[in-house]
Amino acid sequence: MSWETFTKYSFSFPEVNLDLDLSRIGLGDGDIESFEPKFTAAFDEMDALENGAIANPDENRMVGHYWLRDAKLAPSQDLTNEIQSTLADIKRFAAGIHEGRIKGKGGVFTDTLVIGIGGSALGPQFIAHALGYPSKDKMRIHFLDNTDPDGMDLVLDSIGANLNRTLSLVVSKSGGTAETRNGMLEAKTAYEKAGLDFARHAVAITGDGSKLDQIAQADEWIERFPMWDWVGGRTSVLGAVGLVPAALQGIDIDALLAGARAMDALTRRHSIKENPAALLALAWYHATDGKGAKDMVILPYKDRLLLFSRYLQQLIMESLGKELDLEGNVVNQGIAVYGNKGSTDQHAYVQQLREGVPNFFATFIEILKDRSGDSIDVEENVTSGDFLQGFYLGTREALSEMDRASITITTDDITPESISRLIALYERAVGYYASLVSINAYHQPGVEAGKKAAGSAIALCRAILDTLSNARGQSFDATALASAIGQPESAEMVYKLASHMAANGKSGIRKTETGTWHSSLFGISG
Repeated sequence: MSWETFTKYSFSFPEVNLDLDLSRIGLGDGDIESFEPKFTAAFDEMDALENGAIANPDENRMVGHYWLRDAKLAPSQDLTNEIQSTLADIKRFAAGIHEGRIKGKGGVFTDTLVIGIGGSALGPQFIAHALGYPSKDKMRIHFLDNTDPDGMDLVLDSIGANLNRTLSLVVSKSGGTAETRNGMLEAKTAYEKAGLDFARHAVAITGDGSKLDQIAQADEWIERFPMWDWVGGRTSVLGAVGLVPAALQGIDIDALLAGARAMDALTRRHSIKENPAALLALAWYHATDGKGAKDMVILPYKDRLLLFSRYLQQLIMESLGKELDLEGNVVNQGIAVYGNKGSTDQHAYVQQLREGVPNFFATFIEILKDRSGDSIDVEENVTSGDFLQGFYLGTREALSEMDRASITITTDDITPESISRLIALYERAVGYYASLVSINAYHQPGVEAGKKAAGSAIALCRAILDTLSNARGQSFDATALASAIGQPESAEMVYKLASHMAANGKSGIRKTETGTWHSSLFGISG
């Protein structure tokens, strides 16, 4: 890589302590300029979104996560007041917890249990891991982010005897998300088994009037915080969803908001080369032919950014993974995202990245500052951090030697401001990319389809139990059981569900092997 190419396609944004290096993504003369007509429309669309245009026609709602960090930009004074008053309430509540004015049965709260899934967990988890320091945090933080019983047992076991001093945050906009409801019920049962009143330890973060909101009001939970319909789950981390747990953990939430606000101001610029989010979206388009032809591999060279790729998976894949464009044409858009951290990845999948299928582009994230204190020399005049830098540069060079494209994002340190700047950068880049490929980044019909399919499976579970209960003493193979239920086309699903029910001793259902696995019999003893 020549110095001329590096300087031509690398961009520095000192206002937000961020550099963006596109010199290894394969751009040529005139490539950036050729995008100017597309970005003229993208900039206008982003301006309209921030001014309150209906951006999600499926739900007839605005998309206003940018207002969360700059409330005065909200399209009405009522919204501005709501955002500002919620922030004040969060600070007041966190202070009351920390100062012991709001207590649990065991005294001052020492732990926080966040119960949510998807955007209601990924963002808060990322922030907690990136900015937390267990020996210094004001509260320990835990997450129930799935409906896996064993996983929930593991988390509750880690809380252990501190349950009486644990505050539970139940996070769900609709209040009807099954995984979150299940986590709430499992946690509630754990509190009750310990002789504790869950309501005296519970906080709801939800939509006004939702099922969860109604429960929290009826049972007189400690506090309720809003989730607005104009903030999608994957962009909610700088609202109450992320700010409440961060404030309880002791993270400076004003700094979080300030970092995102500064990045937002920069990424509103109607000039590609002066706008890092526009440049990032352009690089994605160039690397994937605007069709998701290559995967995005996130390689942060910092342990605290381990969860960033998981956070970006939802932000990018849920936003960009769409069947239809804005005109209703089938386009099957999207960019697959995966990653872990450097230099761990060098001992995992970098071998394939360099020499295997060239179906990706990499994004390196470089953090200049190694740690808060001094470092020892592990070799003469060389620290562990020097090695980390060397491994990043070496891996990037090794990929370039094999014509594997990469982007590098460089920032100075891990702080609340730098973390929220990264979040805001990618949020805006997703919006611009969606405009470039003419899709709606702010709805998720595929997610809703999955929820409906899961609901059908649960209904089939009930039908299996009813059928076997009414035919005690009889046994059915999967095809016969499916026919008895009245869904002969569902034999595979019936087999999977009945096998799971039998493995867990559900209502006495048993599974009997009869030679071949697919002829196994299911029944309940008479």
